Amino acid sequence: MNKVNSIRLLFIRDLSFFLTIPAFIWQALFLYLPLCLVIVVSMICRSEQGFGGFTLAHYAELIDPAYGLILARSFVLATVNAVVCVVLGYPVAYFLAFYVRRWKNQFLFFLILPFWISFLVQVYAWFFVLEKNGLLNSLLIKMGIITEPLALLYTPMAIYFVMLYCYLPFAVMPIYSVLEKFDKRLFEASADLGASQWQTLSRVTLPLSVEGIRTAFFLVFVPSFGEFVVPTLLGGGKQMYVGSLISHQFLLARNFNVGAAFTCASGLVLIAAAIVWYLFFKRFFAGSRRMQ
Repeated sequence: MNKVNSIRLLFIRDLSFFLTIPAFIWQALFLYLPLCLVIVVSMICRSEQGFGGFTLAHYAELIDPAYGLILARSFVLATVNAVVCVVLGYPVAYFLAFYVRRWKNQFLFFLILPFWISFLVQVYAWFFVLEKNGLLNSLLIKMGIITEPLALLYTPMAIYFVMLYCYLPFAVMPIYSVLEKFDKRLFEASADLGASQWQTLSRVTLPLSVEGIRTAFFLVFVPSFGEFVVPTLLGGGKQMYVGSLISHQFLLARNFNVGAAFTCASGLVLIAAAIVWYLFFKRFFAGSRRMQ
């Protein structure tokens, strides 16, 4: 009987481990295995007989400054989009966490509603808003602000604006989850000590919500770096970004080796950029705490 109980306790204790096994299998099949295949393809050398060994020649082609410009352009796009999403998303999360009471669930429902719609459908919908005879130009003309339609579509402004629209909920939710758990008695303590609302925000609320801000930044920055749907459709393909170049190499040019090499190189650049931003957040907020 004691042996049966010990086995049962052992099973219950290790149950959480066994429940994570499907997740590990899923991650291995759909992340690590494809990643290894991409690395192998990036180093394969083809010959007339077929397989010609491994080489780094495909990586040497990436020394072209054009590839560096594409990486820099994607980095700027991801950084600007992440910063703007955090700056605009923080007040929204703050409002939902501290000022909305009765209709909070309804506000959260409308916030996550775009996730129920296909990302491609959302991007295509902006064609009817930004085109020359679209909703925005028609509204501006009727209001007398402009006399001729503006060229809004296929511009960098269209890319940045739609990127902001698509990724803003990714910034709001993690910040809201942190602020929602905030001990509101700290506001009373700050007010009792004579702090203004701005001092409370800058010295209490912001430092204590840094984890949500950091999470929101990376949730937007990482996918924005490799985004290809928005730049391709709303940018008209006038400028190449990381995602659009990778899709072009694999789907149109059929240059799998260079495409795989650029995928690996851009992944390394993304990891390096993420580390730099992480250290920046860590040092910036540590410095702000010391100043307090």
